[in-house]
Amino acid sequence: MATLDRRALIKGAAAAGIVAGLSTSALTRSATAGDGDRPDAEIYGVPSVNPLIEQRADPFITPRTDGMYYFTGSVPEYDRLVVRGAPTIAGLGGAPETVVWRRPASGRMGGHVWAPELHRVGGRWYIYFAAGDSDDVFRIRMYVLESPLPDPRDPAGWTLRGQIATEWDSFSLDATTFAHRGRRYLVWAQSEPEIAVNSSLYIARMDTPWSISTKPVRLTTPTRSWEIQGFRVNEGAAIIVRNGRVFLTFSASATDARYCMGLLTADAGADLLDRASWVKTPDPVFVTNERTGQYGPGHNTFTVAEDGVTDVLVYHARDYRDITGDPLYDPNRHTRVQKLYWHRDGTPLFGVPVGKGGPIVRLSPVDSRAALVHHDGSALLVRRDVRELATSQFRFVAGAAGDGTESIQSVDLPDRYISVVDGTVQLTATATAFHRLRGPRGIALRLAADPGRYLTHDRGRLTLGPAAGDRTRFLLS
Repeated sequence: MATLDRRALIKGAAAAGIVAGLSTSALTRSATAGDGDRPDAEIYGVPSVNPLIEQRADPFITPRTDGMYYFTGSVPEYDRLVVRGAPTIAGLGGAPETVVWRRPASGRMGGHVWAPELHRVGGRWYIYFAAGDSDDVFRIRMYVLESPLPDPRDPAGWTLRGQIATEWDSFSLDATTFAHRGRRYLVWAQSEPEIAVNSSLYIARMDTPWSISTKPVRLTTPTRSWEIQGFRVNEGAAIIVRNGRVFLTFSASATDARYCMGLLTADAGADLLDRASWVKTPDPVFVTNERTGQYGPGHNTFTVAEDGVTDVLVYHARDYRDITGDPLYDPNRHTRVQKLYWHRDGTPLFGVPVGKGGPIVRLSPVDSRAALVHHDGSALLVRRDVRELATSQFRFVAGAAGDGTESIQSVDLPDRYISVVDGTVQLTATATAFHRLRGPRGIALRLAADPGRYLTHDRGRLTLGPAAGDRTRFLLS
């Protein structure tokens, strides 16, 4: 997708998103406020319930444009292009959907319609998509629609600009475009005739939003074991520029539970048309997770949350492994979003595809803000260096009694909760109820069964104790 620039996206204070079904408001952090500066001190970078949108694969969410996010993705029927919009990412889940283009009844583009992306270039909207023909639905080629209207949901504005021509008239799809250092690029997947793989990834410079002006450069072809499961595939590229580097994610293998994401990295000052500028991470960066019940995560894009600073990973996955028939025609690849984290060395940290439920948070004691609560087996610890992202991610789950209490659920072990067992704080299958108390410096978590005791940070562990200032206050991020 287009390069994400935080400075261009920060416009005033952050918006607050309210998530249906939760007992508390999901608030984003102000672009200028520091931790604990807000009265409630609650920070949800991505205030969304997962899945965000059901039965929409290959999802794409634009950066916030004139106060609106716009979404498009593949529909199970593969017969039309749809757009929906909302002021918040969470709002996209219930937003009405407009059909902006339908495939013709026969002939060119009358077959499968796949993987649309919506981009704002030069004051106009463009949809990049792939389509087959009515007599051969898999004769897939790349096409571009253009609209001069400010609202991409208006079907009246869309006209076909035509096919994106490349060096070969062969299977090609998943076009994405981005601007970097004053130049616009196209990245796409294609079957190069002389290479015995289903698709590789290519890059070229663009001279118009619908044409390339340089010879394609092959960035990556599927060779590693995780890229050739079922099919030999590299596809679905997405770009994010951060920390002096250009990161390009892509998807690999068949579209079932073996589908996964890989990563290419280039220096931001390098020649992006030089294959030697790019380094492929040896292992996949985002894969199926049995514990969270998410299968085949991939075909991702990126956007930025309402706070203007929090990077968001957008992707699809299924809630089950076993598929009857061709996975391409299984309709239940759902759109999901979650916060994208960053390693200290400036590289992206994806974690695991989170399961169903509300926003994800990490907890830091106010008296040790650089540290995080995480679990190591059943033990709950507070450490600065947490190796696995998912062990430090939690959800607040509303109490079934509707009494305002909440339990704190582990993300990577969703059948486990922060629990009090015989006076000891552990991660167990028994959910303990807490009252979440907001204050000017973080939140306090008071034991519902004993109002005199709180979750407390005590020398690297979670314990119980009386109210004790910053030791019993936590920041959420």
